[in-house]
Amino acid sequence: MTQGSESTRSGSRTTDSVLDRFERLARDTPEAHALIAGPDSLTYGRLDARANRLAHHLLAAGLPPGDLVALGAARHTELLVALLGILKAGGHCAVLDGASGAGRRQLVTLEPFAVLTDAAHHPRLDDGRGLRFLLLDAEAAAIAAHPADRPAREPGPLALRTLTGGPEPRPVTVTHDTLLAAYEGWAEVARLTPADRHLITAGPDTTALAAGWTRALCSGGALVLPERGPWTPDAIRHGVESERVTVVHTDPGAAARLLAPDAGAGTARELSGHDEALRHLRLVTVTGDRLFLDEQAALQARLRPGGRVLSVYGLAETAGAGTWFDLAQLPAPQDDPERSALIGTPFPGFRVDLPDGEIRLTPPGAESAIPTGDLGVLRPDGLLEFAGRRRDRLTLDTGESFDPHPVEAVIRTHRGIGGVILRTVRVPGAARTSRLIGYVTPPAGEPFREPAPHPAAPPAGIEALREDLGSSVPAQWFPRELIRMRTLPRNRAGQEDRDAVPLPPLLTPLPDAARGGAKSAGANPGPPPGPLLVAVTRAGCGAALTVVAGFLFLVLSKVFWPGATDLSTVPDPWASLFLVLYLCEGAAFAAGLAFLVWGRAPMLRRGRGRGITTAAHLAVVYLLVAWWPQDNLYRLADKRDWPVQAALVSAFNIPLMIAGLIVAHYLTRKPDSPFDSDD
Repeated sequence: MTQGSESTRSGSRTTDSVLDRFERLARDTPEAHALIAGPDSLTYGRLDARANRLAHHLLAAGLPPGDLVALGAARHTELLVALLGILKAGGHCAVLDGASGAGRRQLVTLEPFAVLTDAAHHPRLDDGRGLRFLLLDAEAAAIAAHPADRPAREPGPLALRTLTGGPEPRPVTVTHDTLLAAYEGWAEVARLTPADRHLITAGPDTTALAAGWTRALCSGGALVLPERGPWTPDAIRHGVESERVTVVHTDPGAAARLLAPDAGAGTARELSGHDEALRHLRLVTVTGDRLFLDEQAALQARLRPGGRVLSVYGLAETAGAGTWFDLAQLPAPQDDPERSALIGTPFPGFRVDLPDGEIRLTPPGAESAIPTGDLGVLRPDGLLEFAGRRRDRLTLDTGESFDPHPVEAVIRTHRGIGGVILRTVRVPGAARTSRLIGYVTPPAGEPFREPAPHPAAPPAGIEALREDLGSSVPAQWFPRELIRMRTLPRNRAGQEDRDAVPLPPLLTPLPDAARGGAKSAGANPGPPPGPLLVAVTRAGCGAALTVVAGFLFLVLSKVFWPGATDLSTVPDPWASLFLVLYLCEGAAFAAGLAFLVWGRAPMLRRGRGRGITTAAHLAVVYLLVAWWPQDNLYRLADKRDWPVQAALVSAFNIPLMIAGLIVAHYLTRKPDSPFDSDD
C-alpha cells in the first residue's frame, strides 16, 4: 500500500535552505528571542552575528568546503552558535555528547577536519589520534575579532552527520534539502508560529535536537534551553512553566513524567483535568517510540482545552520527519485503545510504502525509499498503525520466533497494566535455555505498588493475567513470570530498551511442563523451586565453600608459609587474640571466594553499569581474600629488610586503597536505569 502526496521540490540542490530561513528572520526581527537559557539567552541578531564570527574563524583555520566538523560544546547556547557557524562556513556538523564518555566513542567512527569543544570537555573527547581541537573558550577573543557579517562561502549539500536510534546506532548523513523538507513538514503539521516557545527534552547528540532546532529558529519562535547540563524531569517542568513554553518535543517516557498528575496536590487535581501549571502549553509532539491510543488520550487530557498531542514517527535519515497522528484524525471512538498504536499519515511531501509489511519512508526529492525495519498496517480508515520491529523478534526454546508487539498490546488490556516489555531470559542449569518474562508498569496516573513476596505464591499477577486474557495469547507466547517496575528503561533515542530490563531476582530453572514444553508420560515434575529452596541450596554451597577455604587455610599456610601461624612461643592472652585473627582471615578468604562466585549477579541488578559493577565486584573480592596471604608474608618478612617491606606495601596496601575507592564510586554512582533494588 502507498500513501503520500507528490513532492513539490526537485531532487537538485535549491537556493533555499534552513540557513536562509534563519538569516531572513535575523535580518527582519533581530531583537526577537532566539535562544532562552537564563544569562546565556540570545536574540536572533546576536545569534546570527556570533555564528558568522565563528564561521570566519573556521575558514581562517582552513576548513575545506563541505568538510566535517565535530561539535561537543558544554553550553547549549554555544552548541547552537557553533552548529550554525559550521553550516555558514560551508561545512557539515556531527554533534557529540561531550559531557560523557559517549562522545569519545561517537568520535571513533569520524574523521573530522576539527573538533569544536571547550577546555573542560577536551580530555573527554581526545581519543589520542592527534585530531585537531578548536577550544571555543580558549579562542573566544580570536573568534570575537572576526567580522559579524556572513562569509562568502555557500553551504555544501550535506548539513548533518547524526546517529540512528536503537540498540546499535549507526551514523547517517542529512542533506540541506532533507533538513528543509523536514522543517516545512513540521511547520504545517505542528502549525508553528513566531509566538511559539519550543523545548526539546532530548540530548544534544540526538537527531531530535541536532535537526529539531529548525522548528523554532526557522519559524521565528524561541528555543528554550537548560542553562547547564541535560534536561532533568524537574527542570523540564520548571522550564515549561517559568518560560511559558507552548510546544514541547519529547519522547513517551518524558511526556508521561511531564504530564503526570501531581501526587502532592491531593484530590483537587484529577487526571481528567488540565494542569494549570502548564496552561501555556498548546502542543506536545512525541517521537522515538510507539504511543498507544489510551496513552495519547491520557496525555492530551492533561493539556488545556484545544491542546494537542501529536505522535510522530520519523528517522534520523529524514531529520526526524515521517508520519504524524492526531487523535482528531480518528473517524470514530475505538473499542480497544490500549491495543492500537497509530502513526497516522505521511508528512507533507513524504511518501510511505509497505512492501511485505515493512514501513519505508521516502522524503521529498529522494530517489529511493528508506527501509526502517519497522512493521506497519494500513487500516481501512486510511491511518497507518505501528505493528512491531523486526529487530525485536523473540526466539523460544522450540526454535519458534514471534513478534512481541501484538502480545504486549493484548497484555496492556489487562487492568492495572500500562507498559509491557517481553524478553526471553536465559536460565542457568536448565535443560532448556530461556524463559519468557513480562516486565510491566502501572497505567498513567496510577502509583507503583511493589507486590509482597511470598515463597509459595505464583509470580505476581500471572494467574490473574492468564485468566483474564484466556485464549487471546497463544500458550507458548504467554510470559511465565511478571516483574513489576515503576518505568520501563529507554535508550538515548527514547525507545523502550528491551536489553536493559533487569534479570528476575531469583532466576531458577523451571521444569519443562512449567515452560510449556512436552511432558513425558508418568512424569510429575512438580512446582519450580521457590526462593526458600534456592536460599537453602546457596547456603549449603556456601558452607561447603567455607569448609574448602578452611582446609586451604590450614594446609596451604604450612605449605607456602611454614611457621607463619605458629603460636607456640606467644604467651596468653595474646596467642588467643592471634588465633582469632587467623580464623577471621580464613573466614574472609572463604567469603571472598563465595562472593567471587555469587556476588556479581545481584550487583548487576542494581543497574549501575557493567563496567563499574565488574570493577566493584573484583574490588570486594580482593578486599576479602587479600588479608590471609598479606598477613602471612608480613609475619615472615624481616622488619628491617626495606626492599621486601616496600614491595609488600606496594603489592597489597596500595591495591587495598584502590579497591576501597572503586567500591565507594560504585556505591555513590547513580543507577543507569530506572530500576534499582533500593527503590
